[in-house]
Amino acid sequence: MDSLALMRSFRRIVESGSFAKAAEELRMSAAGLSKQMRQLEARLGTVLLQRTTRSMSLTDSGRWYYAECCRLIDEIDALESRLRDQSERVDGLLRVSAPLSFGLTVLSPLLSRFLLAHPQLRLDLSLDDRVIDVVAEGFDVAIRLRAELEDSSLIARRLGSLGQLLCASPEYLRRRGEPTTPQELCGHDLLGYSLADTPRQWTLRGKDGDSAFVLPVPRATVNNSLLLRDMLIQGLGVGSLPAFLALPRIASGELRELLPDHRQSPRHIHAVYATGRHLPAKVRAFVDFLAEALPPALVGDC
Repeated sequence: MDSLALMRSFRRIVESGSFAKAAEELRMSAAGLSKQMRQLEARLGTVLLQRTTRSMSLTDSGRWYYAECCRLIDEIDALESRLRDQSERVDGLLRVSAPLSFGLTVLSPLLSRFLLAHPQLRLDLSLDDRVIDVVAEGFDVAIRLRAELEDSSLIARRLGSLGQLLCASPEYLRRRGEPTTPQELCGHDLLGYSLADTPRQWTLRGKDGDSAFVLPVPRATVNNSLLLRDMLIQGLGVGSLPAFLALPRIASGELRELLPDHRQSPRHIHAVYATGRHLPAKVRAFVDFLAEALPPALVGDC
């Protein structure tokens, strides 16, 4: 048995005044408690308690040991209490990674609410479309928008889903005509997104099930959805955008959705972090906030 547990048992015996009462408080047998004290005295090489059938008293060594036990146990209890309190406080530095377009368009309007609710917290938000290594690069949380997550040791919590829409500008469609089937896409200028789950393939869900459309050599390929959106608005071709970027520009008339009967597979929003055990309060608070705040912010998505 470890020394701290034996010290706690010894203190309970002294303060309760009897083995029987201490054993009852510790929810163990008096015989088991007596055995613990014999182990403690053997480990220390001294007698702590003088016991008879009717009385119990501390030896000189026992009185000194009891005083030191109280001091050490109280310090340890205070330390553990401070750590528990600290683990429940939402403070310190929270490092978050998120995709650039998602961060600027969806996260940006939400962050003020989170930070105002936690004034002791400092946020370091890095917007980057690449899939970062959460542990190696020292991030607390990463937001990932993927159709499927790769297997890893990270914990992932799904926060919502995003629709993907094929779009083009009205000006482009006047010039090149509007495709009415997936096969007709081959005759158009296609704009690709290089960081997609499958950069050279669009999976379209029609009435007859899924069909994979393999992009021929694209007119242009970019690694940022905001740039892709602007290129589509400028009439450079046909491309696939997340709904949070496409829908406002469809509503304004700058873009039109193509092949609405052949929707693309959605992507899912996940918060990923290194561990689910003893999760820091700052991480738990941020992920819980996103789980509540994102669905209303993604009206029109999946």
